[in-house]
Amino acid sequence: MSKEIKKVLYRVFCFFSLAIAVYLVIDLKVSRTLDLKMIIVFILFLIVIIWGTIDWKMSNDIIKEQQKELMMYQLYIQPMEELVKEIRAKQHEFDNHLNAILNLHLTVDNYEDLVRQQSEYVKEISRDGGNQYLPLLRISDKVLAGFLYSKIVSSREEIETVIEVRSKEIISGVSEHRLIEIVGVLVDNAYEACPKEGGKVRMILDSQYDHLFFQILNQHEKVSFEEIGHFFENGYSTKSKEKGRRGIGLYRAKAIAEKAGGEITVGQEEIGGENYIQFTVVI
Repeated sequence: MSKEIKKVLYRVFCFFSLAIAVYLVIDLKVSRTLDLKMIIVFILFLIVIIWGTIDWKMSNDIIKEQQKELMMYQLYIQPMEELVKEIRAKQHEFDNHLNAILNLHLTVDNYEDLVRQQSEYVKEISRDGGNQYLPLLRISDKVLAGFLYSKIVSSREEIETVIEVRSKEIISGVSEHRLIEIVGVLVDNAYEACPKEGGKVRMILDSQYDHLFFQILNQHEKVSFEEIGHFFENGYSTKSKEKGRRGIGLYRAKAIAEKAGGEITVGQEEIGGENYIQFTVVI
């Protein structure tokens, strides 16, 4: 028997039980056979029904939360496994590069040329960005790591992503799927708001006093304080074509964070002569 059928049958049972109880009370009152004992029995019966309904609702909500948590795990554990495979492959490449650098002296006789070629080789490896995703492997929240990795690899190629992990133990005061919902809105907005020709997105992950600290910055032209003040309004968007979508996302993310005792703030920061929009969530 499916859960929906069980739910309907339980509600039908409660309705008919309550209707029969009310009928009996009225009948007993009309026949003047209603006494204190019958009233107590009726009240107890009513309490059992109400308590059963509340208990069922709470149990159902817990099951739904657990199902959402499991879905998050199944959805983002695969990207996490892909991240591990990529890091391992990069490690193998790094070992090969290291051997090449160590053996350059076998083909170069001049000391100055050896130093120059080794320096150029190292710079080329650094530009390759092989360890770009390595910080994500350090955090304890593997679902969050897999989610961020999936967002980074699916972003536009011309956008550079920099990740800074300040604490390996990521602790949050909100459920996994709620956390992903909040962070997802901020990450999507950051990539969408980057200039068409490209830009840079910076992410900072930390835990402070048993709360998650997540900060994301994206390159963007300067925005007025008045416009920043509207960011979290329901339906507000800086892009007219996206009106009603982006604004609802930020509005909902802030509402979820505040309901869980957290907060989301927004501001601007100048880094290296470039302006960045900065969103910070503590939860």
